Amino acid sequence: MTETLPFINQATGEQFGQVTMATQDDVSRAHKEMRLNFEVWRRKPAAERVRILRLLQEAIIDATDEITAVINQDTGKSRQDALIEVFMVVDRLHQYYKNAERWLRRRRVPPGLYVFRRFYTEPHPHGVVAVIGPWNYPFDLCMSPVLSALLAGNTVILKPSEVTAATGALIEKLFKRIPELVPYVRILHGDGKVGAAVVESNPDLVFLTGSTATGKKIAAETAKTLTPFLSELGGKDPMLVLEHADVKAAAKWGVWGAFVNAGQTCMGLERVYAVEAVYDEFVAAVLEETKKLKMGYSTELNNQNHMGPLTFERQINIIRDHLGDAIAKGANVLLGGRIDGLFMEPTIVVDVDHSMKLMREETFGPILPIMKVRDETEAIWLANDSHYGLSACVWSNDMRQAKRAAHRLQVGSVNINDAISHYPVSLLPFGGVKQSGNARTHGKEEVLQFTHLRSYAVGRSPLPFDIATQMRYPGRYRLGTTILHFAFGATPRQRVQPVVEALDSLNAADVKPNLARVAAVLGGLMAVTAVLFGLLRLKTED
Repeated sequence: MTETLPFINQATGEQFGQVTMATQDDVSRAHKEMRLNFEVWRRKPAAERVRILRLLQEAIIDATDEITAVINQDTGKSRQDALIEVFMVVDRLHQYYKNAERWLRRRRVPPGLYVFRRFYTEPHPHGVVAVIGPWNYPFDLCMSPVLSALLAGNTVILKPSEVTAATGALIEKLFKRIPELVPYVRILHGDGKVGAAVVESNPDLVFLTGSTATGKKIAAETAKTLTPFLSELGGKDPMLVLEHADVKAAAKWGVWGAFVNAGQTCMGLERVYAVEAVYDEFVAAVLEETKKLKMGYSTELNNQNHMGPLTFERQINIIRDHLGDAIAKGANVLLGGRIDGLFMEPTIVVDVDHSMKLMREETFGPILPIMKVRDETEAIWLANDSHYGLSACVWSNDMRQAKRAAHRLQVGSVNINDAISHYPVSLLPFGGVKQSGNARTHGKEEVLQFTHLRSYAVGRSPLPFDIATQMRYPGRYRLGTTILHFAFGATPRQRVQPVVEALDSLNAADVKPNLARVAAVLGGLMAVTAVLFGLLRLKTED
C-alpha cells in the first residue's frame, strides 16, 4: 500500500499537498543507482563538476520566489526569513565554486629521507553519501551538504525531514531541472523508517543535521560497519554579558538571537549569564526589546512579523516540560509564556539555575532564561557546564576581557558582541564539540570532509644516494646517528658533536676505523645536503 506524507501549513493547519513515501525497494534501487553512477561522477574533473553545479545555482536564483513561497507554507516562517536560507545557499556555493579546484587538487609532500622520490596526497570522494536533513532550516541545511558532497565527487541520497516534506519535494524538483545532475542525486521522502533504511543500506558516509538523540541512534548503527558518520547536532548556546558590555546592544541582539525563527535555531541563544553588575539593567533592556516583537503569519513578501509559529508540534511538548520544570523549581516568567496552537509568545524567564532542564537541555523554542552570576569566571564555568558545545557569544567592550572569555569557552564558534553572525560567513568553518556533533560546514572543511586522503610515493627503483636506502643495510648505525645529530640537533653542540668526535679520533692508532667514521660523517653531510636540495626543489616546483 502506497503511503504519503502530507504538506501541512503549520500556521493554519491546512494541507496544501502531499508526496509519496519511499519504500524499501526504492531505497535499495537508489543505492544501487548511486553506486553505479558514482564511477562516472567521480571521474569528472572538479572544473566540470563546478560547471554542472553552477547550472543548479542559476536555477535556484531563478526560482527564488517559488522557493520562499513553499518554505513559508511549509514552516510558517516569513518569506524574508525563507529568502535568507536561499541567500546563504547561493552565497556559499558561489564561494565554493571559486575555490573548489584549489581545495581538491593534488598536493606535494616533502620527501623526508627519500630525496629522489616524489610524494603527494590527493583527496578522493567516499562514494555514496547519505544525507539526513532537518526541518528548522529545511532548504539551507539540506542543500549545503548535498552540494558539497557532489562537489567533492560523491553521489548522494538525500532524505529530507518529513516535517517539512514540501521543501523536500521542491528540492527534488530543482534537481530534476538540471538533466546533467539527475543521475547523481536521489531524494527519498519519508519518515524515520525511511531514514533508518537509508542508513542501513550501507552508504559510504552518513551526514546528519538533527538532534543529538537522533545522532546517537545513527552513530550506533554506523558503528556496526564502521561507516564514517558526520553530524551537526543540537546546542544549548550560552550568552555571557560581562561588566563592560554595551547593555542595550546586548539586549537588542540577544533578543534577536534567541527568538529568530521562533527560537528553532541550533546556534540560537538558549541561556544567558549576566554578571550582577549589569544584571538588572540588562533584564530591563531585554524586556523592553522583547515587547517590540510581533508574532503572526503572512504570505506577503513585506510581512512585518518578527516570529511565526513553531514548525514541529513535538517542540510544544518539550517547551511545556522545560518551562513547567523551571517554574516548579523556583523560576519566574517575567514576560510571555502563552501558547496558542503552534504559536508561542516570546518568553523571558529569570531566577533560573542548573538544576532546571531549561538551562541544561535543548529547548528549541522562543524562551530566553537569564541567570545572575558573580563575575566572568562563574559565567565561563557555567557556560562550559553542558553536554553541548556548538556556539556562544560574549558581550564586553573590553576586548582583552572578551577575547579571554571567548578562548575559554568549550564550543565550536564564538561571537564577540553579536549573535549568530558567524553562521552566514560562507568560508568560516561552523560546527560543534562535545554532543553537538563532529561535522564542519562552511568553507574548505565542509567540502573536504566528504573526501578521504590517499597518499602516493612515486619514483624509480631505490637509489643508493637516498639516506633511507642506505639505512636499509646493516652496519649503518654510525651513519644514522651522524645524520640524526646534524639534521635535527636542538643545539649547535648537538649538531656538530659527531663531526668533532670523528676528527678527534684521527689521533687514534687504528687508522682504518677512523677513516670509516670520517667517511660516515662526510656521507652524513652529503646526505643532509641532498635533503636540503630536495626540499629546495620541492619548494621551487610548487
